[in-house]
Amino acid sequence: MTSTRPAPAPLPGTEPERDALQVVEDRVLWLATAIIDHANRVRPNPGGLKVGGHQASSASMVSIMTALWFRTLRPEDRVSVKPHASPVLHAINHLLGELDASYLTTLREAGGLQAYPSRSKDPDPVDYSTGSVGIGATAPIWGTIARRYADGLRGAAGSGRQFSLVGDAELDEGAVWEAVLDPIVRELGEVCWIVDFNRQSLDRVVPDISATRLHGLFTAAGWQVITVKYGRLLGELYARPGGDALRRRIDEMTNPEYQRLLRCTPLQLRERLPGDGPDAEAIAGLLKDVDDGAVHAAIRNLGGHDLGALADAYDAIDDTRPTVIFAYTVKGYGLATQGHPQNHSSLLTETQMRALATGLGTDLDDPWAPLPDGPAADLCRDTAARLRRSPATPAGPPEIPADLDRTPTGTGHTQQALGRALLDLTRSAPEAARRVVTVSPDVTSSTNLGGWLNKVGSWSPHERRDWFADDAETILHWHELPSGQHIELGIAETNLVGLLGELGATWSRWGEPLLPVGVLYDPFVARALEPWAFGMYAGGQSILVGTPSGVSLAPEGGAHQSITTPSIGLEQPGCVAFEPAFGVEVGWCLLDGLARLGRAGGSSTYLRLSTVPVDQSLAAVPSDPAARAERRRQVQAGAYLLRRAARAPQVTIAAVGAVVPNALEAADRLEAQGVAADVVVVTSPDRLFRALRARTAATGAAEDAPSWVLDAAFPADRAAPLVTVLDGHPHTLAFLGSVHGVRAAHLGVTDFGRSSDLAGAWAHHRLDADAIVAAALA
Repeated sequence: MTSTRPAPAPLPGTEPERDALQVVEDRVLWLATAIIDHANRVRPNPGGLKVGGHQASSASMVSIMTALWFRTLRPEDRVSVKPHASPVLHAINHLLGELDASYLTTLREAGGLQAYPSRSKDPDPVDYSTGSVGIGATAPIWGTIARRYADGLRGAAGSGRQFSLVGDAELDEGAVWEAVLDPIVRELGEVCWIVDFNRQSLDRVVPDISATRLHGLFTAAGWQVITVKYGRLLGELYARPGGDALRRRIDEMTNPEYQRLLRCTPLQLRERLPGDGPDAEAIAGLLKDVDDGAVHAAIRNLGGHDLGALADAYDAIDDTRPTVIFAYTVKGYGLATQGHPQNHSSLLTETQMRALATGLGTDLDDPWAPLPDGPAADLCRDTAARLRRSPATPAGPPEIPADLDRTPTGTGHTQQALGRALLDLTRSAPEAARRVVTVSPDVTSSTNLGGWLNKVGSWSPHERRDWFADDAETILHWHELPSGQHIELGIAETNLVGLLGELGATWSRWGEPLLPVGVLYDPFVARALEPWAFGMYAGGQSILVGTPSGVSLAPEGGAHQSITTPSIGLEQPGCVAFEPAFGVEVGWCLLDGLARLGRAGGSSTYLRLSTVPVDQSLAAVPSDPAARAERRRQVQAGAYLLRRAARAPQVTIAAVGAVVPNALEAADRLEAQGVAADVVVVTSPDRLFRALRARTAATGAAEDAPSWVLDAAFPADRAAPLVTVLDGHPHTLAFLGSVHGVRAAHLGVTDFGRSSDLAGAWAHHRLDADAIVAAALA
């Protein structure tokens, strides 16, 4: 099937300027299509594995992105491009001189253009990494908050709109609506979503997707809604006698029926378009006076392909509130596959590519030829100059102290220790503490951040009065102001980690390093895992705190008892995981994490904490400064030998977090039976596993973890059969037996929990001292 591209609506400027924009639009379509064509049809593929790409999804975005980049964008603006339109972004970057032609042949090739836009891996400028549907849509919302927060430090992060180019099928994602409905979002006037409303998903034409319904949802959330539905040709037809009838017919038509019309010949259109309703005669009469070419072009003349209509929509953006623009498009617009219900991953044949080249004034045999000198090339050069950004003046990350010089006493738990550590940081390192920003989803008080909140205040775009400031019985005070350092979102963990990712990327975007710490209930880490991991992939560095954790949350029952999170921490790239046992260790692990934030080569941290009360004297923290420093070094490296038997051990017990007191009790009971037992506290299974890999020649090159910690915590001359125990899945520590090739038994949680008291939960899951003793004796 051939394609017809109607002329755009009039744009401001001279006729040569309008013509130049049309030429650029055609070249963007060609380059985006040819990038995918070369990767799949031209480039050698000895392995035969499908390369893939999305020519149709890219084509539907060409007009939207051409009008945005070449007419509307400013250098301070940022754009998140929907995943399947990455070739369009690369095509535009090439025309702007930001991507060498040599990369146009490398889509989805090692060292080349990524499948989806990537800040960290693509060779050309990418504002937001996208790829997981829905995450790229919401990222600019969190980027807006992060920019405002960073700008409040030195006034160096500037301003600018934050655009999301969104596929309409992405609006099915629950994370999208969690973000849209958060109360803080309606105050973010920089946010603008442009929805590629092509009414198709991967598999088919979506029968019931309704812009009217979506319009109401966004309006109710406080957004400005702009609809760009029809282009100039249809507008002219609507102005003729019978035009009102034609508009009603198209407006009321189902999506599948409309999409079928896109695949019709002009003769078939004349038969089908009038329908059989009361307006059929008026529509047929209108079409009689329109030639075949105009009928064929008009039916696909939607606003999302009309540069003039798009320009008008961009000019109408209200910067006092978030905006969504519904741009009606045809999936595959301008291609032979346009409008086909299964065109999502379809590829043009060589014959179709040659026909497209002829229609667009290019050459398939020389696909990357530059634009000839003239108005279009001038437009590209002028746009590149207009959008050129001044590099941010980076502020170095703040100096993080080695120790907070606090040794907790009495009985306490690691969740409490986090709040104390943050307050200690304000005293020992105020410059570093000023760059800390905490985020929680409505669990600030129940995760022991109340003292921190009262000290630093809550961040808000505008200062608000605290009506409970004079209430003596109110102990948690919400001083909301732009200089506040705590952000509380609604009950949506995906929002929290999305914001964490963007707060953790300010060092690379605007040269302002932040130290973001997100706190949520550990059972819900898994719910937030995908956007959290994606934020790290995109370069966001942050600390995620899961608390309280494990079946130690006994009365809450199995639904609120996390089992797999220790494994998540161990296996997640770009992240170091800790599960401290004592309060002093929380501070040391927090400082280790803070020291890796806001810098090139940095990484994130996952802290798994507990509400189990622990006698802090069991930590036996050395009083000698040098010995304390060595303990801290071992804690941060992953493990330390806490209890050393008086003679060669017959068993070693390696324990994590809240069950360390159980291990110590078991060691005492074993000693009473004449069985010598060492007790090793594992603070980071993650770092121990890396150390073990680093010791192995075959894998050591991939690891930067020092292996000395294995010798310190598990000395070779004390190697003995091993019992491991943690409040999580036992496979987390199953590798430890291979440190010295000893027999090992692994205790942990392998089934859903149930409501009980703490002793009952530990006994049920075999985490108590009885189970440890039995495993050691066995």
